[in-house]
Amino acid sequence: MLEIKGLTAHYGKNKVVSDADLLVQAGEVVALVGANAAGKSTTMRLIAGLKKATSGSIRFGGEEILSYSTPQRVGLGIALVPEGRQVFARSTVLENLVMGAYHRADRNHIEADLAAMFAMFPRLAERRTQRAGSMSGGEQQMLAIARGLMAKPKCLLLDEPTLGLAPVVVDEISETIGKLAREGMTILLAEQNAAMALDVATRAYVLSSGVITAHGTPAELRSSPVVQQLYFGTAPRESAHA
Repeated sequence: MLEIKGLTAHYGKNKVVSDADLLVQAGEVVALVGANAAGKSTTMRLIAGLKKATSGSIRFGGEEILSYSTPQRVGLGIALVPEGRQVFARSTVLENLVMGAYHRADRNHIEADLAAMFAMFPRLAERRTQRAGSMSGGEQQMLAIARGLMAKPKCLLLDEPTLGLAPVVVDEISETIGKLAREGMTILLAEQNAAMALDVATRAYVLSSGVITAHGTPAELRSSPVVQQLYFGTAPRESAHA
């Protein structure tokens, strides 16, 4: 569904993503794991069209979209849930959700999709008339995900959905991602929390200083000494013959 080849981007003279290759098949949850400032959010912004690439290719459904605007990419089925949630603080929960569907032509289906979001996120249903800015960070993150889903995406980009949230809320977000995956949603997940990301992912890529340094299944990456040391705080085991 989504294929990136040789993707490179700069901020000024600084190269922040370097020659990245990444593949997301339909129905997969693919994790992009890395520390802060690794280039994860920039990669997501490049895919969404919010940042211009220096070079490379982004294909969606087999179609080259590098020159497409953000609205064009949304129209194709790409929806970004941005880092930091970025809800419309002065608008209500309901208004935020309706904004997620602003580009849709099937206006007669929006009410049914709102009902589905309130069923998936009962706390949003309870707070539908509440201003988004007055809710907790976890509730705002749920709203941001639901707003992204209101766009009816073919591929959902989740950028640091657990950043700054309490462990119990991280578990809720993880469960939500798992539920979406079971329903067939294609997801690209950018996360610092490698343990959570590898729990929900089909495959994963490790990004370090803008360079993809490893990729594979969660099991393969968990067994990698480098990944263990960098993201799980455990040193690689010495060989028995060392």
